Amino acid sequence: QVQLVESGGGSVRTGGSLRLSCAASGYTGSNSCWGWFRQAPGKEREWVALVRMGGVYTDYAASVKGRFTISAHNTNNTVFLQMGSLKPEDTGTYYCAAGAPYCAAGAGARIFPYWGQGTQVTVS
Repeated sequence: QVQLVESGGGSVRTGGSLRLSCAASGYTGSNSCWGWFRQAPGKEREWVALVRMGGVYTDYAASVKGRFTISAHNTNNTVFLQMGSLKPEDTGTYYCAAGAPYCAAGAGARIFPYWGQGTQVTVS
């Protein structure tokens, strides 16, 4: 059974930084797409960043480009999201997703079969 566990969320001041981690257990896929999504209260879940495990592909939503960096540790099946210059509009629950057969920003959440439970990020 695949399990994703996120960590690293918290409360920070505007302009601050946080680093989120997502560790997978029971996952044996390679070269799949992993991603970070977020959901603010009353809003739909939106994608934040994508990375291809074992490759060099990354992509970012326009709202976070230049401020966030996604990276992957292939051996440990772990993905990170380094968030900087945080803004109040970055507040939300951040979810890790894994196992998509391809990376495509327009594909949305539906192509990811595995999800973490979410970690809260609050910027004020």
